[in-house]
Amino acid sequence: MAVFAFTVHPDEKDVRVAISKQNILLSALLWTSTGLFLIQAGITIASLTSRGVNCTPRRALDLAAVAVRVKTVGRQLAASILFLAVMALADVAAAQDTRNMPDEEKPPQAVPFFLLVDNRGTFAYQSTATQPGVTSKTAKQIFEFSHLDIWRYGTNLVLVDLLKSDQAGAAAPYLSPSAPTTGIGGTIEIYGFFRSTLGFNEILGTTTFSKGPLHDVSLLIGGDADKEDGFSRLDGVAGFQLAFDLPYKGLLNVSPLYSKEADHSAYARCDVVGGIPGVSCLTDGKLAYRGTWAIETSYSMDLKFLPAKMQYFSVLGRANFYGPKGGENSPLPSTPTKTEIDSEPVRLIFDSGKAFWGSKHTHWLDVWVAYRYWENKYGFDHNASPVCMGQGAGSCVEKSFYPGITVKF
Repeated sequence: MAVFAFTVHPDEKDVRVAISKQNILLSALLWTSTGLFLIQAGITIASLTSRGVNCTPRRALDLAAVAVRVKTVGRQLAASILFLAVMALADVAAAQDTRNMPDEEKPPQAVPFFLLVDNRGTFAYQSTATQPGVTSKTAKQIFEFSHLDIWRYGTNLVLVDLLKSDQAGAAAPYLSPSAPTTGIGGTIEIYGFFRSTLGFNEILGTTTFSKGPLHDVSLLIGGDADKEDGFSRLDGVAGFQLAFDLPYKGLLNVSPLYSKEADHSAYARCDVVGGIPGVSCLTDGKLAYRGTWAIETSYSMDLKFLPAKMQYFSVLGRANFYGPKGGENSPLPSTPTKTEIDSEPVRLIFDSGKAFWGSKHTHWLDVWVAYRYWENKYGFDHNASPVCMGQGAGSCVEKSFYPGITVKF
């Protein structure tokens, strides 16, 4: 907006010419009208200036109104009015040039704290799951809540699973020598998973860590917690995540990590399995494993290479490897643990939300089938551990196809 300020200094001789001594009262009234006019003209012109070039017709009408006022005040003000109009038009032209500059920088827009928040609920059913030490195959109902968010400097992923076994995976006190043999329900397991990343490109404001298919490098920290009858596990991880781009806007993450685990196991507790405290069993069942390496990988990709009428499918999967961590009942002398492979190599997803309700509902309702392969569960050597042999043969390896449904909310 243009702001004008004027001070009128009439020359005494000019005043005497314009105003006779007999018309002092009339002149006073005239100058008062002039002052009021100037104020009104200033407001009008400033308003015109602030409206810009898109209001040209309106400005023409306003200037016509100003001209009428000029005529009513008198010719002696014509020069002042002309000056005001010229200055205002010059300011409007300058404002027009500024607005039409191609490289004008717009005011920065506020960036939301979370760039993406994705919450989902899942139900799945495994008919051939396993439980270390349990003879039969165990059917499990799986209820899962997942949360993914992306913010300015990284990501957070949280999974919470509730797994309900059938009677083949009996609840405590099935491990106790005095346990009843009938009327025992299936065990309930609660599992939590957390991973958080901080991207180097995002923190440093650079693209140095983007080369070819490599999208970013991040610092990663996280943890796992698992609790069920007779067993609990707490594992912390730290390391790096390398994020790669896949075709069709797919993602591949590879994370080399350091892992440290601490467990509590009824398999090692003296009042459950018997033995000599401190020699063949632990009175409190607390296990202490050494730190080890880990590699976690995951991927996802839409199958956009399919014909247009079939582009409702996508795949995702993961494969996690955890190195040996000492004896399975460490710190007691026990069978060495083996590298654990916990994987779901492929999950084929049908996007029924998009198929039945359109692209606005993409992945709102997914129906899927997956293959699960888990070898040396919890590190137990499926070829050597007493837990995995004899009556528990086959219980430390899990192989199963299983279906599920996921809802976004």
